Amino acid sequence: MRIAAVQAAPVYLDRAATVDLVVDRIGEAAHGGAEVVAFPETFVPGYPIWIDATNGSAWEDPDQQAAFAWYLDQAVEIEGPGFAPVVDAVRDSGVFAYVGVVERSASGGSVYCSLVAIDPASGVVGVHRKLKPTFGERLVWADGDGAGLVAHNHNGVRLTGLSCWENWMPLARTAMYATGAMVHVAAWPGSVHLTEDITRFIAKEGRLFVVSVGALYEATNVPADFPLSEAIKAAGPRFHNGGTCIAGPDGRWIVEPVRNEETIVYADLDLSEVPKQRQNFDPTGHYSRPEILRLEVNRSRSG
Repeated sequence: MRIAAVQAAPVYLDRAATVDLVVDRIGEAAHGGAEVVAFPETFVPGYPIWIDATNGSAWEDPDQQAAFAWYLDQAVEIEGPGFAPVVDAVRDSGVFAYVGVVERSASGGSVYCSLVAIDPASGVVGVHRKLKPTFGERLVWADGDGAGLVAHNHNGVRLTGLSCWENWMPLARTAMYATGAMVHVAAWPGSVHLTEDITRFIAKEGRLFVVSVGALYEATNVPADFPLSEAIKAAGPRFHNGGTCIAGPDGRWIVEPVRNEETIVYADLDLSEVPKQRQNFDPTGHYSRPEILRLEVNRSRSG
């Protein structure tokens, strides 16, 4: 299976323009022979870099309030017309896609960090909402749920995906291993220091391929009229440098972390390596003790 990981900068905080960028990259990945394409965490319309770059907890600050309102406005409605071009591009290209989005809640006043799985024949087949936003992210994103802790089949390969630090959560990883996953997509905002250790660790622990995909963020990406534009630029110039990488089920690098460049990272995965590596260790199979240690997963949608 050929997989493509898109390392790029979104058209920051502009949903429509970033959707156009995603559509273009899906077509480019398909032209490059990819069967699966992955995008970074909350790529549409972007990661909330101002939370760490400014005083994000100043809840009565009018600029912080205006920034959040902007983010709400540019968030994605998965079934809405604004995201439909991505679903159409997947269908037309024949590739399976994982796309990180900021998903607007039904209430209209909250957003989730979501990883959308899109099948070329069936359309949107899964929306995984990040279980626990990390540190400052909790000022922006609502808690997710277990509805997306599932695998998806494409061309006979079982695919899973998690966002950022939930890849460090042992039980979340175990839930994914138990689906029989063969290729795991780890979506990140984008930094080498986030991906270089955990990518190989998950691959070795789960005896599967891991594709970590990250974005690029610089202060110059921020719209001039964004309420916290000047404060972000003062904290810059660069916030995330990519870190896209791919590891095999033996824990070795297939593609080492890529830094500081916009690119599509391709890799041809030999799926026959997965059962070979599970000959001596299958964490949720022959090397588990379910009568002693058992994981229960609530896969209901919470709202």
